[in-house]
Amino acid sequence: MRPSASLDPFDLKILVHLQREGRCSNVDLSAAIGLSESPCLLRTKRLQEIGIIRGYRAEVALEKLGGHVIVFSEVTISSHRPCDFRKFEAGAGKYHEIVECYNVSGGYDYLLKIVAPSITYFQALMDRMLEDDIGIEKFASRIVLRQPLEQRGYPLNTIASGRPSWD
Repeated sequence: MRPSASLDPFDLKILVHLQREGRCSNVDLSAAIGLSESPCLLRTKRLQEIGIIRGYRAEVALEKLGGHVIVFSEVTISSHRPCDFRKFEAGAGKYHEIVECYNVSGGYDYLLKIVAPSITYFQALMDRMLEDDIGIEKFASRIVLRQPLEQRGYPLNTIASGRPSWD
């Protein structure tokens, strides 16, 4: 699949660097990618305007805020008409504890990433979602014990080139 916007190597360098250092100044960004400041700023603004850069966020250390649990829930919905998918997605969107939601292929319909203050809270959330009748037939959950690897950002060069990173 070809990218919807034409990106050259400098655009990719900007994106790769901003994924790692989103708060860097344009001066630092231009030095890091080897492009003068004015063209670097114009390219960054263009990437924002065309929607490739959607925004900038703080990376929050949840463990410093207190106890929490991260749970992945596999959800099967009871019916598979387009309106049933829309009903589930609208219902799930009302819960801010659901931080990611993917419609997937395979043995279930959705994979949810849920962040809650405790397992008890998580169970109450799932009970509430079942009571809200948003179309859940069944769900299975996996509690995260630890996260041994976290990548900060997407493999942009691999996606853009279509070539494996290990070559």
